[in-house]
Amino acid sequence: MRLSEDVITHFKIMAGDTGVPYQSLINLYLRDCVEQHRQVQIAWPAKA
Repeated sequence: MRLSEDVITHFKIMAGDTGVPYQSLINLYLRDCVEQHRQVQIAWPAKA
C-alpha cells in the first residue's frame, strides 16, 4: 500500500495524541469508511 508522507504524518500526529499506533488508526479509519459505505470523490483537472 502506498501512502503519501503527509498522510502518514497526519496519522502519526494523531497517534501521539491518542496513544494508538498510527497503523491501527489508519486501519480504523479505513474500516469506518467501509462500514459507512463512503465513496471516493475523484475530480481530475480538465485539460486546457
